[in-house]
Amino acid sequence: MNKQPLLILALFFILGILFQDRFSLDEIYIFAIIGISMIAFVATFFKSFFLYRLKKYLLCVIFFGVGVILHFFNTHNSHISVTGNQTITFKISGKLNSNEKNRKYEAFVQLEKDVFKGIIYIPKSKGALDFNHYYKAQAFVLMPKAPQYDFQFDYSKYLKRKNIDFQCYANDEIQTTVRNDLSWGEQFSQKRLEVLQNIDETHMSLRTKEFLKGIILADRTEIDAQTVQDFNRSGLVHFLAISGTHIVVIFGLFFFLLTKLLPVKYRKYAIIVSLIFIWLFTVFIGFGSSVVRSGLMLSIYFMYILLQRKPDLLHALALSAFIILLFDTQQLFDVGFQLSFLAVLGIFWLNQPILSHFPAQDNWFKKIIFNTISISISAQLATLPLVLYYFHQFSFISIVANFFIVPFSEVIIVFSFLMTFLIAFNADLEYVNLIYGFVIKVLLKVIHWFASSDAVFYENIPMNLPEVFSLFLIVFLLRSVILPFNFKNFIRCMIAALTFFMLKLSSDVYESSTSEILIHDFSKSKVLSVKKNDEVCFWIEENSDKSKIVKFVINPYCASRRIKRTEIRRLPNAVRKIVYKHKIYEIN
Repeated sequence: MNKQPLLILALFFILGILFQDRFSLDEIYIFAIIGISMIAFVATFFKSFFLYRLKKYLLCVIFFGVGVILHFFNTHNSHISVTGNQTITFKISGKLNSNEKNRKYEAFVQLEKDVFKGIIYIPKSKGALDFNHYYKAQAFVLMPKAPQYDFQFDYSKYLKRKNIDFQCYANDEIQTTVRNDLSWGEQFSQKRLEVLQNIDETHMSLRTKEFLKGIILADRTEIDAQTVQDFNRSGLVHFLAISGTHIVVIFGLFFFLLTKLLPVKYRKYAIIVSLIFIWLFTVFIGFGSSVVRSGLMLSIYFMYILLQRKPDLLHALALSAFIILLFDTQQLFDVGFQLSFLAVLGIFWLNQPILSHFPAQDNWFKKIIFNTISISISAQLATLPLVLYYFHQFSFISIVANFFIVPFSEVIIVFSFLMTFLIAFNADLEYVNLIYGFVIKVLLKVIHWFASSDAVFYENIPMNLPEVFSLFLIVFLLRSVILPFNFKNFIRCMIAALTFFMLKLSSDVYESSTSEILIHDFSKSKVLSVKKNDEVCFWIEENSDKSKIVKFVINPYCASRRIKRTEIRRLPNAVRKIVYKHKIYEIN
């Protein structure tokens, strides 16, 4: 507590959020916790020796209680009940990833006297929406459904955490009314939308445009599935999404330019102005969660420097997490939030021990190469348990891909930022577009080559929460093993590894001893699965989309049930009716 008070208090705050999310305490218990927290808060002001000794424990109680209380008030419970065809009026609040048929938007929807937040699905034939208009349309309104089975992604819970109540499918002509009440945030969002439209009007290739919009303006809504798959399989998705790397590089660009323009004695003002630019950029691209996290950590870090105090990465990490969760406790359950903070913790915990085993970094080239490798390995080790738990896939090629791509990321990000700046001011320079298009074309080809290495790509990796925690324990103990060898520390790490394998073996044995038959609803079709021990046969309809069924039904099921052998068969339509009507439990 004396060494890292902010980190420990942030952890108790997070524990309070998790406790309330798990047990969903009623209002009467919340008032009791408020009372206990107030008593503990008042007790910290007394100068009694006994209370002084208890002060650190009282602070932990207070932060735990604040986590419970804030999450209670931040949990959205809708009392609106509506379904079917309705006439809705709405304004968009954000743009989401499109699918094959529709564009998707987050929107504030008014239905008679009720106002709620919803997802609006607009056919691509209707054209794009903007922030300058109110819209009115006939739409089919429905509440998101909970998944059928435990292995499926709970989209309804995901939307609830974002305070989204309904999905609305527009099925008629859309009427527009010009708005004259745009907030500052909406004006920034509209300007960003106009820049995106300017990028679309350039003569660059489609994939280059989508890459540029994603890497600088955090808009991946129209990016093709192949490119997304390449970045995922190569372990470079952090490069495409706005992350800490982007914010640091953009901050460095502003800081470099300002230090060249301003005298040395005004260096601290260069830091302040660069931070202001970073936050203006954050506002411009719509307060993306990853950008806010990175901006906060960078701002807190440089506040230490401006106040002439030694920067403390863990203090900056804890304080930025606390600020974010103070405004929105639901951010804790965002995968990006968890992975980004774990990556920073991994770099703090493992980077220097790993780097100490490399040869001496006696020139700038060695520093860049060795630091790139050590930081990449540290971040990937720290995030590996959660990556396996959420995505059930991993590729060893990601280490090599990061080694080759990350050193050039700064150049790509700066080039992309300058391109966006020129396009935003309608400076469409053809020769610059050609150079940028060529660079991105080569980059995407290299990433695709890495992603196509199937020999080192593993999917449907089973992972449950006990295994996740045991893996985290191994990662935690790795530091003591990597540092100068100590037999006692080595034994501890081996015990943790043995615990993990015992947990995995027991889970494998349990799943391989069970059999089940399930009928899966997918879109307008059904899938029948017949599992016996560690083998399963999927029966799919003749006209169904096999690739999507594999992605959204078969792969999640195989990872959850630890399947070792899978077979897929086509189910004739004539047989389908008999199977589902009589629930046949054995098919030869």
